[in-house]
Amino acid sequence: MEGLSRETEKPWRVLEFYSGIGGLRYSLMEAGVDAVVIEAFDINDVANDVYEHNFGHRPHQGNIQTLSAVNLDRYGADAWLLSPPCQPYTRQGLQKGSNDARASSFLKILELIPQCSRPPVMLFVENVVGFETSDTHEKMITMLRENHFDTQEFILSPLQFGVPYSRPRYFCLAKRKPIYFQKAQFNNALLWCPRPILGYEESMVTSEDAESHTYWNKLLETTLPICDFLESSEVILESSLTKISEDTEEESELAADPSKLFLVPSSQIERWGSAMDIVFPESRRCCCFTKSYFRYVKGTGSVLATCPASQLQGKKKIELPSLQELQLRYFTPREVANFHSFPKEFQFPQHVSLRQRYALLGNSLSVGVVAPLLRYLFTQQSS
Repeated sequence: MEGLSRETEKPWRVLEFYSGIGGLRYSLMEAGVDAVVIEAFDINDVANDVYEHNFGHRPHQGNIQTLSAVNLDRYGADAWLLSPPCQPYTRQGLQKGSNDARASSFLKILELIPQCSRPPVMLFVENVVGFETSDTHEKMITMLRENHFDTQEFILSPLQFGVPYSRPRYFCLAKRKPIYFQKAQFNNALLWCPRPILGYEESMVTSEDAESHTYWNKLLETTLPICDFLESSEVILESSLTKISEDTEEESELAADPSKLFLVPSSQIERWGSAMDIVFPESRRCCCFTKSYFRYVKGTGSVLATCPASQLQGKKKIELPSLQELQLRYFTPREVANFHSFPKEFQFPQHVSLRQRYALLGNSLSVGVVAPLLRYLFTQQSS
């Protein structure tokens, strides 16, 4: 692609921090950027198993806080991609920000940038909505500006890219002068995106809720239906036979009838039915899947009604008996990966349990959103 390669025609050298199951690397590949990941870093052993299974390279496993500027200089990297822990900036994590121990490794990386004799020329940061109002965000922007980085910040959802998945996330793109953003080309980079949920000036960021209902109604008309992201019944049954975890007695009992593995238990429907987000194959929006999906029903992601929506015509309210008739099931890990826009080639090693798969996916990112942002970031413009 024109404009994505350096003048020397050598690939960009990239470091991937908090690499997880490879969402950033898949995004880089999908972006068509002439780049090579020279090292990835993650402390999660199971996530590294998945990464190695798909890319043939095991990330450096250890505490990022042990890295020094000398260590990072040795890589000669042009760009750092980071998806640090989100818990310090969520309500569940009590929004402690920089006072949360889980924020310390990211803060350490920021401190290393001015200490490097060869600091990166580009930086990409992904996190949850809420990060943009944290003290960690303030420290990051201050460091970047003091070290001559030009920044652009966004909050974007897969819904804006035609994917029926509500997962707004914060993104920061930074370039060190004399490299600048090609602002005139940004709309081309995100041609299929109606518009980002963001004010362009400074660090003005707004939430998904700030947009009007009219905007979202029009946007949903452009998204694909959920059925385009589903597995066939045969594939689901086959995966049920091979992916049952023996972690709990309940799951062990399912071994006798694997077809029920992904069905929402009646006990859960009776208890949480009124709080469930129920979607149909023809729906064009589902809720964000968290790392607790499949373990808990409330607030962890949508469940799918496998009976036709036509059965509900004329019913103003879905009562409990009707809920039982909907044959509710969880989305499979492969389907969740589809909503994340992971490629079909992505796989989990057989030893990774079902719950671990959901947890790893819940901590991952949307390739469909990140890829065009990386394409935009790596497009060159010098003063």
